[in-house]
Amino acid sequence: MELSVVSPCYGAPTLLRELVKQITETVSQLTDSYEIILVEDGSPDNSRDIIRDICAQDKHVKGVFLSRNFGQQSALNAGYDTAKGDYVVTLDCDLQNPPSQIRDLYLKAKEGYDIVFATRRHRPDNFFMTQGSHVFNKLMGFLTDTRQDEAVAEFAIFSHKVIDAMAKMGDYHRYYPLMTQWVGFKTAKVDVDHAVRTDGKESSYSMKKRIELAVSTAVSFSTKSLRLIVYFGTLVTLAAIVGAIVLVVKTLVMDEVVSGWATLFVSMWFIAGIMIMVMGIIAVYVGSIFDEVKHRPSYLIGETLNFEV
Repeated sequence: MELSVVSPCYGAPTLLRELVKQITETVSQLTDSYEIILVEDGSPDNSRDIIRDICAQDKHVKGVFLSRNFGQQSALNAGYDTAKGDYVVTLDCDLQNPPSQIRDLYLKAKEGYDIVFATRRHRPDNFFMTQGSHVFNKLMGFLTDTRQDEAVAEFAIFSHKVIDAMAKMGDYHRYYPLMTQWVGFKTAKVDVDHAVRTDGKESSYSMKKRIELAVSTAVSFSTKSLRLIVYFGTLVTLAAIVGAIVLVVKTLVMDEVVSGWATLFVSMWFIAGIMIMVMGIIAVYVGSIFDEVKHRPSYLIGETLNFEV
């Protein structure tokens, strides 16, 4: 198999036929040996029925139906695990990344690159989507000590050795933009267009989901949050020492009467707040460890279509 195209499908049933049509028109000109893998991620609509119909009409199209909604990263994981191509392309199902530009990624990869990311020239999304993405990437970069390129999304092509390398990582919480940075390999970028979504729907990635993804990813990929606790605790300790010195000076040198009730009350609540915050961050890490040691899969497949036994 020369080329696999993986697309997680959620919340865009009216676009699936056009998606497959455009992908087929492009990749069939590049190679006769290709597959299109549609990963249905428990979408609350008739996406599954549409994928069944598409698979019945075209054997190049393969369906992977997850047992429930696991999220985009887990759906990508399922697609990677089932893809057989020497090169694997990933793109969203909303047609904001035109499938015709798979050609540009493929030709660039053929120059000897193992990873080629699509860089969006401009984003026609609304203000809230753009700012939400900006905040998400800044938060992710800060918590993981990595550089997050806001112009890069899920549209990319990987050689299969990159797919194999990421599979070996074995993380329960997966975030592929960070995993591709960790595995390394020769990387390039190609400028692509970013179209307006034509079905009139908004992205299912709400700010709440973005924050949850940022937190779980930061905990899984970095210990920076724990280091920040140490730094913060050190600053609080230094501030307490300075405050104590000031009180001693006022009492012994300046002979001032210092009221103890207000100082004691504020100090107790301040320390209690710090302790709760520290315990909360540690609890997040413990929860992440709990998820990892259970060794549960990040997805479960309920059914597949057009895969050879």
